[in-house]
Amino acid sequence: MAETEPLPAQDARVRLLPYIVAATFFMEYLDTTIIATALPQMAQSFGVGPNELSLGMTAYMLTLAVFIPISGWVADRLGSRTVFGAAIVVFTLASILCGYSQTVFEFTAARVLQGLGGAMMVPVGRMIVVRSTSRERLMKAIATITWPAIVAPVVGPSVGGFITTYASWHWIFLMNVPFGIAAFIAVMALVKNEQGGARRPLDVPGFILSGTALTSLLYGTEIASHTGSDVTQALGFIGGGLVLGWLAWRHMRRAAHPLLDFSNLATPTYSVTVVTGSLTRIGIDAVPYLMPLMFQIGFGLSAFQSGLLLLATALGNLGMKAFTTRILRRFGFRRVAVTNAAIAGGAIIACGWLTPGTPLLLTLAVVFCYGLSRSLQFTTLATLAYADVSEARKGSASTLWSVAQQMTIGMGIAFGALALRLAAYFRGDAVEGAHFVLGDFQWAFALAGLVTLVSVQGYRGLARDAGNNIGGGASQ
Repeated sequence: MAETEPLPAQDARVRLLPYIVAATFFMEYLDTTIIATALPQMAQSFGVGPNELSLGMTAYMLTLAVFIPISGWVADRLGSRTVFGAAIVVFTLASILCGYSQTVFEFTAARVLQGLGGAMMVPVGRMIVVRSTSRERLMKAIATITWPAIVAPVVGPSVGGFITTYASWHWIFLMNVPFGIAAFIAVMALVKNEQGGARRPLDVPGFILSGTALTSLLYGTEIASHTGSDVTQALGFIGGGLVLGWLAWRHMRRAAHPLLDFSNLATPTYSVTVVTGSLTRIGIDAVPYLMPLMFQIGFGLSAFQSGLLLLATALGNLGMKAFTTRILRRFGFRRVAVTNAAIAGGAIIACGWLTPGTPLLLTLAVVFCYGLSRSLQFTTLATLAYADVSEARKGSASTLWSVAQQMTIGMGIAFGALALRLAAYFRGDAVEGAHFVLGDFQWAFALAGLVTLVSVQGYRGLARDAGNNIGGGASQ
């Protein structure tokens, strides 16, 4: 029998790209979520209160909001490998600066620099994978780069609690260094330095409008997530962000060279994943905010014990990864999106009905089920988004997708916080949720589940053969 022909070098590089990009994504997403559990130790190290350190978290988030929309233009102008590699270097150097910070000012400045690296790293990495992968391999590639965003938010608190308990908060940032060095070497060796076809000018008005809109939205959601903050002020920032977002959308629809190309929304499969998908993500992303609080406040568990329970979600996320492609090929994107959104909504509502007296195995089963549905829905949306997008538009589609994803993460947290505070307020808590009880979490989870269930109707509008060209429903 003839020997198997060796895999061409180019083909091998394409197959490795999703794993390299996924590693950088995991580094960025984990760093975003892991820091919350380290704040008390960091505050003690700096000699300040924990609330003062929240400035560092806010600065990082707002830097992402400003620079993510411009990432596609920068990559087209300078080359995707140049920008992606530089972003990894900036993120890694900023991680070192965070780890060696001595004051709140130094830490905040380092987080701004880290945010700049993250704002370029994630959208450009996704763009590289989407542009380099053929349609028949797209489903597997997107599933690979999606899992860090699914898993990191639920393992971050546990990892952060372990590091701060048994080591030092500095290692939360310093552990990025070996990963960053390895990722940079791999990128330089394997990624092509592709540029956009035509050198388009920078849409300065669009950059200003989109940056201020996202900054206002995310800052409003940040305020809303803090117990005891002014809800009116938070809603004011969110409302202002929505108005500025509408102005940005209006401007970019008319601009000759828009920073964000909204014409991609004319593609039904892409539009559903951005618009309806955003509603789904808001409901699902409220859970990582609500669940640790419920376990600690409602159940009386420690932060570490809460983190251990949350690992069931991570196991669900990782467990589903092995079956996602086969499920999509067997049942198709439309059926999976509709059915699984309903399952996710039901699982979220069920999370709210857990109590300290619920048997441990049942609690773990409900949390695990939520993790399964979260993973499947997010991967389904991320893959379907590019099913009918032309090769020439994949870069702009990836940038807009990244903006929508970043926005809905913040809005999911804000929705969970506002739902919790509304439940406490209508219960009669005069200070609007300063003292939550278990019943407040039941209502908050119910509202998050309801939002997820409402999104089911949007997926019903998909064509029955949606995504079949990239392998969905292939076995039918």
